[in-house]
Amino acid sequence: MDSELQDLSSKPQSEVDQDDHPLLSPDRSPSSTPPATAEELEKKYAAYVRHDVYGAMGRGELPWTEKVLLGFALVTLLPLRVILATSVVVLYYLICRVCTLFMAPNREDEQEDYAHLGGWRRSVLYWSGRVLSRVMLFAFGFYWISESDASVNNEVDCNEQSEELERPGVIVSNHVSHMDILYHMSSSFPSFVAKRSVGKLPLVGLISKCLGCVYVQRESKSSNTKGVSAVVNERIQEAHRDKSAPMMMLFPEGTTTNGDYILPFKTGAFLAKSPVLPVILKYPYERFSPAWDSISGVRHVILLLCQFVNNMTVTRLPIYYPSQEEKDDPKLYAENVRRLMAREGKLIMSDIGLAEKRVYHAALNGRPTVLHPKED
Repeated sequence: MDSELQDLSSKPQSEVDQDDHPLLSPDRSPSSTPPATAEELEKKYAAYVRHDVYGAMGRGELPWTEKVLLGFALVTLLPLRVILATSVVVLYYLICRVCTLFMAPNREDEQEDYAHLGGWRRSVLYWSGRVLSRVMLFAFGFYWISESDASVNNEVDCNEQSEELERPGVIVSNHVSHMDILYHMSSSFPSFVAKRSVGKLPLVGLISKCLGCVYVQRESKSSNTKGVSAVVNERIQEAHRDKSAPMMMLFPEGTTTNGDYILPFKTGAFLAKSPVLPVILKYPYERFSPAWDSISGVRHVILLLCQFVNNMTVTRLPIYYPSQEEKDDPKLYAENVRRLMAREGKLIMSDIGLAEKRVYHAALNGRPTVLHPKED
């Protein structure tokens, strides 16, 4: 399930699309030519460059020791983990099916979800979802996760903060890997933004509806962008007011990086003017990087499952309460939270985005694709 949120407030539908395919479509209008050499590419698109032993796109020449380890994992570890992961998905699907029996999904604003189920149904979905998500992470080799709470000075008015000690309406996180989603499911079981087609997938479709995913239509050129933005804002405000409502989880960068950088934030998570909970994820590695940057989805999953141990560190920052100036200017709000996360997570701030990522992927594939103009 892909949850990379684009800027929900902008007009073009492409701004709410998700980066489900790591490669660039060839139908782009040119504006400038990207660097030709590998060194220039890595310098310009540093946020997407892989530095592990598998190299760019996960296709680098491996030493013989790595080949032996990979071959052994392919015939032993991979099948076992696939069976365990599949069993977890099927089990949670069955739990979702039982909990939604004789219940009609919420259908408003062209959405469909079970996020507002109450009573025992919601409790079962919530706790079993969290536990099984952690089991899924275990199946992927994340046997332990280092979590910490950072203490920073938000520099907000004490009176204003004392009036708003409720939970935040949205969690914002840097985006590195598909595993980000599983971690947040295991930690707080929030709602995500996903492609509308996800809701139609076998097994995963019902699970996404129980999560309360907000669906966007990638292929549609209609004007439903405003509707998606409104739904997200309402969900954020509702979660801020009501502790029983599911929180929203957004990745404001709009795409994944190699984990060392943080990209410009889209404003979708900050339009509701509600407090946000910043979370910083990192994946220390020695052989294979779990980052989903310049590697295909299938290859990424296979190599991740073949790594004997995967590591993750999580830093939760204090709830960020926006000042009145930040409430009036979502771009300022987004940038201030981004700078805070960069400082506390020791992340490098980069000005590139999804467009440049696609150009970099195209260059790695040997296609003479050029950078298209950015949209406001």
